[in-house]
Amino acid sequence: MRNFFIAVVALVLLVSCKQDITEKDLAKINGYWEIEKAELPDGSKKEYKINSTIDFFEIKGKKGFRKKVMPQLDGKYLMNDLSETIVVDIADGDVIFNYATPYAKWKETIVSISDDKLVVKNDQDIEYYYKKAKPFSVK
Repeated sequence: MRNFFIAVVALVLLVSCKQDITEKDLAKINGYWEIEKAELPDGSKKEYKINSTIDFFEIKGKKGFRKKVMPQLDGKYLMNDLSETIVVDIADGDVIFNYATPYAKWKETIVSISDDKLVVKNDQDIEYYYKKAKPFSVK
């Protein structure tokens, strides 16, 4: 009986800790994000110490895009014409990004968002942890 009670309390705490993300929070996603790590379903982690590309998001309303950009030594970013379109779905407190390119479609759920941190989870239950990117300059 005691184990059951502990399990119920743990479940309530886990469910209540989930961040409710609103349409207003979507504005925080706009900008440059650098991946810090990926956490796999088995608990293993992949750390990203140096990133040759970072993600640029632009969301307006419930549509937008993501581009991979390359930071340059002068603090600017080099972009190409490739982008992934995003359609945002909000349902049952979940914010889902539906990505599409001419070659593939996939989804990511926003787990949490703040001004400087972003966590998303894909269909394979891999969580990606991002931090807001800061321009690099050798000046």
